Amino acid sequence: MKRRDFLKAAAITGIASTIKLSDGIDLMAQNVSKKATGCDLVAVMGGEPAVMFIKAIAEFGGMGKFVKKGYKVTIKPNIGWDRTPELAGNTNPELISEIIRQCLRAGAKEVTVFDHTCDDWIKCYKNSGIEASAKAAGAKVMPANEESYYREISLNRAKILKKAKVHTAILDSDVWINVPVLKNHGGAKMTISMKNHMGIVWDRGFFHRNDLQQCIADICTISKPAVLNVVDAYRVVKSNGPQGRSAADVATPKALFVSTDIVAVDTAATKFFNQITTMPLESVTHIKKGADLHLGTMNIDSLRVKKINI
Repeated sequence: MKRRDFLKAAAITGIASTIKLSDGIDLMAQNVSKKATGCDLVAVMGGEPAVMFIKAIAEFGGMGKFVKKGYKVTIKPNIGWDRTPELAGNTNPELISEIIRQCLRAGAKEVTVFDHTCDDWIKCYKNSGIEASAKAAGAKVMPANEESYYREISLNRAKILKKAKVHTAILDSDVWINVPVLKNHGGAKMTISMKNHMGIVWDRGFFHRNDLQQCIADICTISKPAVLNVVDAYRVVKSNGPQGRSAADVATPKALFVSTDIVAVDTAATKFFNQITTMPLESVTHIKKGADLHLGTMNIDSLRVKKINI
């Protein structure tokens, strides 16, 4: 997606109010009142994955706001598919390595990366590039292919998914960071931050046997929510998701969305995706169901939003 198209999309989605061009290195806009400090949601465009995250996390006051010295941190990317980074089926490995570095610099005792994959986990971890990049950045990579890695929890606020076995990497962490890739999805319509929670549970079949959209919202009521949701939109699967079939299914808008509000970030990312290819927000019903469960807001205009172009 070209810069002018992104700026148009930003205006339509409400993730920016005014944009001032300055031959631009850093182009910023925000719908924040003059008395407000910080932000609720950051949208970054036009950079490489690591650079965009560095810009975004700075707007929240740095990773130290979320990760304290001695913390055990878990990072949950999407590593579900045996796909190379160019095919966008998984979270960008460069983004994951930068998040790990930021956590360790903030004083994290250890950082763990995992996903309950759909394809063979060994191939997914390797061919996604995430295993190598995570280890190089100083994290440990944990499997999720056996039931023994999970413990059952209750979801008291859920409507259908009342219990779930959740990976111990989430349950035993001090904090965890949710890092999905923005993609089209045949069943859920979109797979973003909320849908990425299916990779923390053992029995995903329950979701598909029941109300998929409601169960996606239900799992997000977990009593230990992600402290940060980082949506990778550097490359996106625009068709034949969630894994894509070929390079023809991939767009490269070079964007990133970050928020502590899981409903808001998925709302903004879906509106942005709708400028790439048709995907009306109302068709992604798990987002509205998440709002109904008070997981966050779909009203982007009510939030402090910062938009950055690189």
